[in-house]
Amino acid sequence: MNRAAIYPGTFDPLTLGHLDVVERVSRIFGRVVLAIAAVPPRKSPMFSLEDRVAMTREAVQHLSNVEVEPFDGLLVAYAARKGIRVLVRGIRAYSDFEYEFQMALMNRKLAPEVETLFLMPKEALSYISSSVVREIAERGGETSELVPPAVHRRIEEWVRGRRALEGGGRV
Repeated sequence: MNRAAIYPGTFDPLTLGHLDVVERVSRIFGRVVLAIAAVPPRKSPMFSLEDRVAMTREAVQHLSNVEVEPFDGLLVAYAARKGIRVLVRGIRAYSDFEYEFQMALMNRKLAPEVETLFLMPKEALSYISSSVVREIAERGGETSELVPPAVHRRIEEWVRGRRALEGGGRV
């Protein structure tokens, strides 16, 4: 059977840990949808939904069975619309597990037919999170070893744009 899975997240930005998980998921499932969630503006995302979709598509273009789509609303409702009954979540640490476990139980309550699978990234990537990447970028640090090249280019553009707005012209 050619199974499909959804790997949802905000991916603001996509990290090498996310990429590791999606590469592994793409070897297990015949079709994988990276569902990029809209972020409420009050949370001030680093990148717009359109930018996150574009850079993620570029980062996963080597994976022929992976699609990248934006979504908004309840994840289980999105999964039902897509006809997909498997959700994949990446777990880096115990603190991730607590939150993801709670979400998996709520999703099961809302849609008992949907299963959640947890995958861990490679140990060498387990310390990388989108929030850490954002913080490093905001402070002018180097992110090239934390994110795929397509994402790194966008981060550099973001940093240059931010500095130009602040009047600090240097990169």
